[in-house]
Amino acid sequence: MAFGRNKSGGRREPKFDIGASLDGLRLNRRDRVGNSNDEDEPPSRSSDEETSRRERRPRKTRAQARRDKKKSRQRSRVGFGRLFYWGAVLGLWGVIAGVGVVIWVGAHLPSIHSLEIPKRPPTIEIAGMDGSIIATRGEMPGSNVSLKDLPKYLPQAFIAIEDKRFYSHFGIDPTGIARAAVTNILHRGVSQGGSTLTQQLAKNLFLTQERTLQRKLQEAELALWLERKYSKAEILELYLNRVYFGSGAYGVEAAAQRYFGKSARNVTLPEAAMLAGLVKSPSRLAPNRNPEGAEKRAQAVLMAMADSKFISDTQAQAAIVKPSYAVKPVGAGTINYVADWIGEVLDDLVGQVDQSIVVETTIDPKLQSVAETAIIDELAAKSVKFNVSQGALVAMTPDGAVRAMVGGRNYAESQFNRAVTAKRQPGSAFKPFVYLTALEAGLTPDTVRQDAPLDVKGWKPENYSREYFGPVTLTNALAMSLNTVAVRLGIEVGPANVVRTAHRLGIASKLEPNASIALGTSEVSLTELVGAYAAFANGGAMASPHVVNKIRTPEGKVLFARAPDPPAQVIDPRYVAMMNTMTMA
Repeated sequence: MAFGRNKSGGRREPKFDIGASLDGLRLNRRDRVGNSNDEDEPPSRSSDEETSRRERRPRKTRAQARRDKKKSRQRSRVGFGRLFYWGAVLGLWGVIAGVGVVIWVGAHLPSIHSLEIPKRPPTIEIAGMDGSIIATRGEMPGSNVSLKDLPKYLPQAFIAIEDKRFYSHFGIDPTGIARAAVTNILHRGVSQGGSTLTQQLAKNLFLTQERTLQRKLQEAELALWLERKYSKAEILELYLNRVYFGSGAYGVEAAAQRYFGKSARNVTLPEAAMLAGLVKSPSRLAPNRNPEGAEKRAQAVLMAMADSKFISDTQAQAAIVKPSYAVKPVGAGTINYVADWIGEVLDDLVGQVDQSIVVETTIDPKLQSVAETAIIDELAAKSVKFNVSQGALVAMTPDGAVRAMVGGRNYAESQFNRAVTAKRQPGSAFKPFVYLTALEAGLTPDTVRQDAPLDVKGWKPENYSREYFGPVTLTNALAMSLNTVAVRLGIEVGPANVVRTAHRLGIASKLEPNASIALGTSEVSLTELVGAYAAFANGGAMASPHVVNKIRTPEGKVLFARAPDPPAQVIDPRYVAMMNTMTMA
């Protein structure tokens, strides 16, 4: 074979000798037409190597390829079939489990004979430790009221704030439950409920107030039953005549009489909104005890009514700007603070009160009278000097029994219980927890610490007298209530340890673990502070503040009897002795 170019400079086709062998002819990458980068390509393997490698590689026939493809499809069908099979099995077991839960919940439901409009609210008599009746709650003059006799905005107010989809759901509101769940997750707590009016009625009629999954499932099942048996109007009427409004008032008629001195048939729009707002927290929002809170809640109800188109925006704004209601005056006497506190705990002790009862308390009537006089006299002597108008007092035995409680100067003027509900900075009253933590860390009453000016990241705590005494023992520092020593000790033992000590002794409020905690900057209630102090008086045992000893019917049937607290030592007796020595110095 020969190559060459013709005379005109073009490519000359190769010529082969007839007898030449073609065995040695091989094409490589350089022989490809149009390959402009031939010179840049790496040299290819020898043609013999490529041929040998191709010959060694097995080749699939078309039949084999079809068989492989068919096997792949078969494996996919088998995998999908298995997935469908196990999905069906799991689904079937889920249905069986669901049916089983429904049957189990139904089997544990209380017997349902018939629903009747509730009887007249019962009487609650509160007796002192000497057996004398010191207060009475209940026995409302109101009676059951028909839905058609009420102004239309009264039931609408309850629907707007409690159950907007009342007329469209079937007893349970999935949308409301989902919304409440999302809200609670976002707030990291229970800030919103998803129960419908029907569920609330079911709970009030048949169930206890315990917060368990079983009770919630029973509530849901009963709500479905109520929706099948009764019309929406009947359910709403039953609800309005059974719901609790605080201060011993059950039903809208009793509540209207209690708070406004009138029938529910005659309440105004703002009064209707206030009544509807009470359902969320009747004890806390009662208008005769917390008028500011009740009014704020009523405004929220009015806005909800406007959003639901029950009233116009103009009507809502007019009712907010100029509310037409006058809360009925309540009886004077500080024993009513005790009665209100008892009313708040009754639900947890015996559930819904549906019969007259007698509550035997730990209150000493004589000591209660002395405590009331003490508060009045103290305020009369010092209210102007210290610019205060209210006070509170709690007298408690070492085992936590409350003997006297005064929540304010005059119950008629203010029903807000400052002994139980109000939270204030305890100030120097918190220092014993700091010193106890120091003793438990190895210090002694004779340990010396420096009383001198102190700077904690720009914060400069001072003693009340602005005097400094240099080296002082812990006993003297506590006796003189020296702020700088308390702060130094708090930093030394760790604010978090001080907080743990206070919680261990019975403080339930949230405490901030910072340097200022030594001076009592986190707020607590008076009752829990006194309860925590009880451990210093009883040898170091936990004491739970309580006021109810027994609840019985007038006939003598015991509904509740308080059991003694189980032994719980929260302070080593050695440190109790040290603390008592220091506090009496």
